[in-house]
Amino acid sequence: MRILTSISICLLSLTTFAQKQVSPIKTSAKPKLVVGIVVDQMRWDYVNKFKPFFKSQNGFLHFINQGTTCDNTMIPYVPTVTACGHTCVYTGSVPALHGIAGNNWYDNVKQKQVYCVEDASVQAVGTSNNVAGQMSPINVWTSTIGDELKLATNFKSKVIGVSLKDRGAIIPAGHAADAAYWYDTKSGNFISSTYYAATLPSWLTNYNNAHHVDSLYSKGWDLSLAKSIYESNCDADENAYESTPFGKDAKHFPYDFKSFVGKDYSKITSTPYGNNLVIDIAKQALLNEHLGEDNITDLLAVSFSSPDYIGHSFGPNSWETLDGYVKLDEILADFFSFLDKQVGKDNYTVFLTADHAVANIPAYAKKHNLPGDNYDDGAVKNDITACLNANNLNPKLISFVGEYNIYYNHPLMDSLHISNETLTTIITNYLEKKPQVLQVVESRKASIAALPQIAREKIVNGYNAQRGGDLMLLTKSGVVDGYPTGTSHGVLYNYDAHIPFLIVGNGIKQGVVNTPTYMTDIAPTITTLLGIQMPSGSIGKPVLELLK
Repeated sequence: MRILTSISICLLSLTTFAQKQVSPIKTSAKPKLVVGIVVDQMRWDYVNKFKPFFKSQNGFLHFINQGTTCDNTMIPYVPTVTACGHTCVYTGSVPALHGIAGNNWYDNVKQKQVYCVEDASVQAVGTSNNVAGQMSPINVWTSTIGDELKLATNFKSKVIGVSLKDRGAIIPAGHAADAAYWYDTKSGNFISSTYYAATLPSWLTNYNNAHHVDSLYSKGWDLSLAKSIYESNCDADENAYESTPFGKDAKHFPYDFKSFVGKDYSKITSTPYGNNLVIDIAKQALLNEHLGEDNITDLLAVSFSSPDYIGHSFGPNSWETLDGYVKLDEILADFFSFLDKQVGKDNYTVFLTADHAVANIPAYAKKHNLPGDNYDDGAVKNDITACLNANNLNPKLISFVGEYNIYYNHPLMDSLHISNETLTTIITNYLEKKPQVLQVVESRKASIAALPQIAREKIVNGYNAQRGGDLMLLTKSGVVDGYPTGTSHGVLYNYDAHIPFLIVGNGIKQGVVNTPTYMTDIAPTITTLLGIQMPSGSIGKPVLELLK
């Protein structure tokens, strides 16, 4: 009897052990909400550079203290401009595949210049300025994070994009988005297009009717920190090589905007208050569209455009840039508190990155004995015209010059019996004698150009036959496609291509990733977190080190 009892106990123990071994491991729930934040024109080094001046531990530092920072995230293509960057972040792809070849490009099939999100088949919603609203994502050739999220949930997920810039709202939201809202500088309203709906939601109409821009103008722009901090850590407050977006006499702090009230709604974009408008709409969209309220993951894509406008005018070493980021940090801290309250502290994931970075103002660089010069599209086209005239060739052989791409007029070349090789040789030999030029590369043959492999790959990744130029102009380091004042971006050098990638929240570890990562890795990281398909054209790899 004892033997039988012992056997029974052993069998029971073995059965219990076996049951424990095969029982499923419990995993944490997926986030109810993913918030994607793109800071337009944010250099990677800004977080470390401005860290001592942030007033809160819950803004930028929240990513560092509670989440993961990928400190060596690079853009793997050229041109490094806004539309390409937003598309890459949300598709995990490059212009060669997703089709967004620049902010503007020349369409080699349609034989005309195209803006990245233009769509004549739709109409503006929320403004009488129809041109500002004739926009949609039809020019994007691949799917986005939001599109894949929609597919994975039988289109029950909600996806909304918000930005001052149309391209900053539309492209991240994707093709299947519920809505995208952007700012109309003529009316001071946030608008949309009939691609999404026939009318604006009542909550957005009510917001527009309150004329928040005017109340923000009334505040003016003064410093957030002691004047001595800017004096110690920035260039001078007033410099002849800075632009004056608020008028020729508005050259230093404090800035008075009262004259713009009720008259000029464009100036707000070049102030930190543009970020306030965007976060207002993001919060209102979350509340009124009930994002993050159930277990079906939603996506809110937010793009802060004002840092780009500020950076173009005043440069990365200015009082305005430092102060703008201190104020943005406060906005982020408030937004995290808002998310904690509305969605729940453990129910959301937020990532923050940039669409591109920025060069020093050339005159600032020269002042400190660093390489710096200007060579804008207009100058390039003038030089090419002079070159063609000198060779008794028609200047109309060039259809378009933009974002370092040079487009040939192939129909005219055919009618004049001018070969591709002949035109390329003439233009290349001429431009490569310019002091600002490193090399002129024939785009289709970039993979065999006499350049380091990483440079060749960036050109190849940025080129597609229908929308790409015949030649890619590579300038020397520090050369900016811009005007005598202010600065710009768009090239393959690290000052334009090294961006932040910060992530925090549900499913994310705390730590630092120092191994090389790329902008193309962001989308597959998010889709891996959510357990859904990667966007159709994604070529990146998920950053597994940061996932729990």
